[in-house]
Amino acid sequence: MRVLVAGATGLVGSALLPALRAGGHHVVSMVRDGALVRDDAVVADALDPYAVRAAVRTARPDVVVHQLTALREMSDEALETTARLRTEGTANLITAAREVGARRFVAQSIAFGSAPQGEQVVDEDAPLYLDAPDPSWARTVRAVAELERLVLGTPDISGAILRYGAFYGANTQYDPAGPFGVKVGRGRLPLPLSATGMTSFLHLEDAVAATVSAVDGAATGVFHITDDEPVEGAVWLPEYARLIGAPAPRVLDGDIAERLLGWFTHYQLTALRGASNKRAREVLGWKPVRSWRQGLATG
Repeated sequence: MRVLVAGATGLVGSALLPALRAGGHHVVSMVRDGALVRDDAVVADALDPYAVRAAVRTARPDVVVHQLTALREMSDEALETTARLRTEGTANLITAAREVGARRFVAQSIAFGSAPQGEQVVDEDAPLYLDAPDPSWARTVRAVAELERLVLGTPDISGAILRYGAFYGANTQYDPAGPFGVKVGRGRLPLPLSATGMTSFLHLEDAVAATVSAVDGAATGVFHITDDEPVEGAVWLPEYARLIGAPAPRVLDGDIAERLLGWFTHYQLTALRGASNKRAREVLGWKPVRSWRQGLATG
């Protein structure tokens, strides 16, 4: 099949290209920077609908894979751009895909956008945290909700939403040399007194394998792509510190911890819901190979 990967230079996209080619697909990358162009690439800013339509017409894909984000750094600007890529960029890609007769659309989403209510580990039907008190997180979750609505509500296209867990491994924030790893290594990331929030992790290799399964298959809907062990902050953060040879995190009162951690990290450690991957196992035919316990602290 002809597969167009939008966001081909990102964390997942760059690893996905060789995996798809190894599976016999003709893969075309959509990149924003013309300096990165190869014979199998097209150039377009995903926020420019005319450029996207021209690029997709050139690629003529059977399947479009949407891996667009701007999260090489976690800044307000990057989060705002990513929200636009998930709304405007998705709309542009879908319009262009329909025009060339693409039959399938596979898109990246997040497995940690569920509202903090109900069970500690939830499935894909749990409500999203659209009214989060933090404006940046509310904007992020609303953007992924719109992405999912666009993909699954488009006639003539078979849509699959892959809600990835928290990435770990080389070049992620949990890489010991990454921003999270450096803070933990220096003893600058405390543990809230009640750290019962659940994180569902995902290794990049498992994300790529799940995406290839979605491209090759016909399953539609929303799927949590996570490892098998959702884990409380009180468990994984001290273990992560131990694995990288860092001091044990200081345990602090909730208010003080939130001021030091920032809203999202405090929320992750205290209230986040884990994500069940049962549907992905049963419907996509995918299962994770890696567990955070074996690889969280490795690059």
